[in-house]
Amino acid sequence: MGHSSLAMVFFVFAEPEENSVFDNWHGLEYNPNMLLGMHISGAGKIYQTLDLAHELGCNTMQIFSRSPQRWRDADLDPRDIEEFRSRNAKLKISPVFIHVPYLINLASPDPKLYKASIKAYIEDIGEAGAMQADYIVTHMGSHKDTSEEAGIERLIKALNSIIEQTKGSSVGILLENTSGSGSWLGYKFSHHREIIAGLKHKERVGLCIDTAHAYLAGYDIASKNGLEAMLEEIDREVGLRLIKLIHLNDACGRLGSLHDRHDHIGKGSIGLAGMRRIINHPKLRDLPFILETPKKKEGDETRNLKAVRKLRK
Repeated sequence: MGHSSLAMVFFVFAEPEENSVFDNWHGLEYNPNMLLGMHISGAGKIYQTLDLAHELGCNTMQIFSRSPQRWRDADLDPRDIEEFRSRNAKLKISPVFIHVPYLINLASPDPKLYKASIKAYIEDIGEAGAMQADYIVTHMGSHKDTSEEAGIERLIKALNSIIEQTKGSSVGILLENTSGSGSWLGYKFSHHREIIAGLKHKERVGLCIDTAHAYLAGYDIASKNGLEAMLEEIDREVGLRLIKLIHLNDACGRLGSLHDRHDHIGKGSIGLAGMRRIINHPKLRDLPFILETPKKKEGDETRNLKAVRKLRK
């Protein structure tokens, strides 16, 4: 796979077509036996994300605990953390996933950025623990045109330091696969194997599988054979038991295009049939599913959640 230099990566979303089949879908009743949620935008107080998730009928969720494109300028207010715990004791949204900010790069060759990323990651785990969140979700970093081997070595060193300095925490660390754009690690699962093998303490480390990223990295999970082949590869490299979360996103782009673009459920290249297979696969169906689908029009969140519930058998 060819990789060009890329300074920073952001989600790029496809616009929905007007008057499409997607717009005419009607959801089924809330399914308490499916762990389904969304990435909830953190406007306002951190505890208000719980209310938004509950209003959407989610029983799990993912959030940013702070701005994803800025370094920390202040800690969360302890009163807000306490309110988050108090509200979730009633709403029982679980698991709660916190996605680390995009600025963090644990594979960076820049000493200043590398050191700042480790420090920020440790702080984020501390806040996640205080909130009683379950997992931190992280991209595996960019080697910035040095080499994959050097990037993986730096990432292993960073994770070993982070795990050692947070050894009293119960917060899990999930390594997310990527689409392979630029110099980003994690577009193939041999990267995950090398990283996990290099960790001194692996107990808190698992995988987050992003369906759009997998397809755009070249895994043909739109087909039955392609999905089975990817799951067999994951099992061979690290073990399926390490998958703790599915980022359920359709892909906007051709197979193996390496561009990180998400689409609405059933509207992208993976399609309805592919999404149905993933959602109902016996090795995946009991995992939490978090949607990071486009939010360009009012009601997009509800429509995507309804689409998933309709596909669930």
